Amino acid sequence: MGRMLEYVDRRGSDCYKWDSECAAGSLPLWIADMDFAAAQPIREAMQRRLDHGVFGYSIVPQANYDAVASWFERRHGWKGINNTNLLYTTAVVPAISAIFAALETRMTEYRRKAGKTMENAPLRILTFTPAYNAFFNCIENMGCELVACPLVMEGNRFEINWADVEAKAKEADVFLLCNPHNPTGRVWSRAELERLADIMRREHLFVLADEIHCEFAFPGHAYTPFASIVINDTDFCVCTSASKAFNIAGLLCANIYVPNKELFAHINHALEVHEVNGLNPFGLVAQVAAYNESEAWLDELNEYVYGNFCCLRDFLQTQIPQLKVHETEGTYLAWVNIEAVGMSAEAFCADLAKKGHVLFNPSEMYGGEHYVRINLATSREVLAEALNRLKQYLQDK
Repeated sequence: MGRMLEYVDRRGSDCYKWDSECAAGSLPLWIADMDFAAAQPIREAMQRRLDHGVFGYSIVPQANYDAVASWFERRHGWKGINNTNLLYTTAVVPAISAIFAALETRMTEYRRKAGKTMENAPLRILTFTPAYNAFFNCIENMGCELVACPLVMEGNRFEINWADVEAKAKEADVFLLCNPHNPTGRVWSRAELERLADIMRREHLFVLADEIHCEFAFPGHAYTPFASIVINDTDFCVCTSASKAFNIAGLLCANIYVPNKELFAHINHALEVHEVNGLNPFGLVAQVAAYNESEAWLDELNEYVYGNFCCLRDFLQTQIPQLKVHETEGTYLAWVNIEAVGMSAEAFCADLAKKGHVLFNPSEMYGGEHYVRINLATSREVLAEALNRLKQYLQDK
């Protein structure tokens, strides 16, 4: 492991990933958080805040807006973020639910523009499948309707079915975009995002972009902020957070970029109604330290995670060739085809947990089949042991 990256044994720390009842005695390569200590500048900033001794209600200081704006401009070329277009909330998932609630107040206008005859229909959410499982929860819990647009396998990666997108966009209201994509690991190209933006603009769909995985792009690929390719400020918003990249999800701090002033007010009100606008003071100082002082740590992390992916890919190709891993372009999640095993992914994961003591996520929870999602954000030693257990389990079947 590199100079700044530190693996932590998380057992016994009330960690959901390692200390859940079902994880006892197993190697959990499932839930999407990392086994690395946060960057030293983050821990030092939190210690200074701890030493203050009072942890009451917090405002969002200008330093947070400046840190977010500086980070995305210098690292990703996304300009224009400021305190008039950035909202704060606890996490991206509750942000998505609140945004759905806010958009309901605008759907009559959108549908009238598009000539869609769906006046009394629930909000219809178009998204690619397989999809992050919380997307399904948000859609169902908010009384919305899912419009699934399955990705298709071409060569060794998932591609967009453009004809399907064109057809289904005509009867949808919102396009929920995951950029980069969880769970397939696709990092959408600028050309793909421009084509998607053109379709959504033509069919008057609002675009809600979840870009929480934006800091993970492997060699040969680059994250393109959706905000950098749109023409106007009326038809989109973007959710981001330092939580995934810097392993600080438990500190509850996320951002919503909303350039349209009217919609900004609607979403701000929805955050208040859903009571997800109160922030943890540690989350605020951690985000500033992450974006202002922890870039070198993140670069080292990306290199290490990509090395883990290469180890996984090479091991499967040489030791377990019946399992097929597609070329992951980003995130720290591998998407592995297990169809040759002859079991559903749910049955495979349950049996592997029981007999091999390794935990993966089955594709059924993401609206797919024949795949497992593997979390690569752990030590190479843990990954190697999990892969050896997987090999032994398949040999014993």
